[in-house]
Amino acid sequence: MNIAICDDEKVIREQIKNLLEKEIRGVCIELYETGDALLAAGKRFDIVFLDIQMEGADGIETARKLREQSELKGEEDTLLIFITGIREYVFQAFDVAAFHYLVKPVAEDKFREVLDRAQKELEKRKRKRRKTVFIKTRNRSFTLEKDSILYIESRGKKVEIHTAGENIEAYVSMNEMEGQLGAEFYRCHRGYLVNMAFVAEYDNKSITLNNGADVYLAKEKYGEFVKTYMRYLRNGVNGND
Repeated sequence: MNIAICDDEKVIREQIKNLLEKEIRGVCIELYETGDALLAAGKRFDIVFLDIQMEGADGIETARKLREQSELKGEEDTLLIFITGIREYVFQAFDVAAFHYLVKPVAEDKFREVLDRAQKELEKRKRKRRKTVFIKTRNRSFTLEKDSILYIESRGKKVEIHTAGENIEAYVSMNEMEGQLGAEFYRCHRGYLVNMAFVAEYDNKSITLNNGADVYLAKEKYGEFVKTYMRYLRNGVNGND
């Protein structure tokens, strides 16, 4: 887990760091004195503890820019936990979708409670990522349920994702899609990825899906496909979970 602590008070940075190391083993922690320094690092963190009152970019402005960076890179939003000595600032935190906040001086019991909730949220996101794939099109970025994808077709520098309801052009390579989708999808041809769950029949030239679509099957991949598909059927849909 990668965590950043951004606060202009050294004593607060050290306190949060010590509390984190006490609660989580093997955590990677980076300390920043200003929001500008955090933004300049250009790194993605699972959690950022962020002071609201700082010189230069304050916590709210820093949070907005972090959200913009994530959107541009197509990354999942970081969990933002604000640290503030003034309760009134808490309401501004809702504008940047903050996960929670801590009031200075930070009480250890409250810190432990908020951190526990953050870890549960990260675990929930992790489970969701196993079932979804991140898609970026010309106009939007979103997650798509893997189970809704019939097959994927290469279109040069893009791919066309075929679902039961629509076809979606995404700006991603076939290799990236193959890596994201996992073992329930098979690269049956350099230009095609097929969802095993929708295979209806096949021969040594093509795979027919249960919606009637035909997908090319490379001759040299026929034997491997048969073995992989048989293994998939034996293990069941969740056999690799």
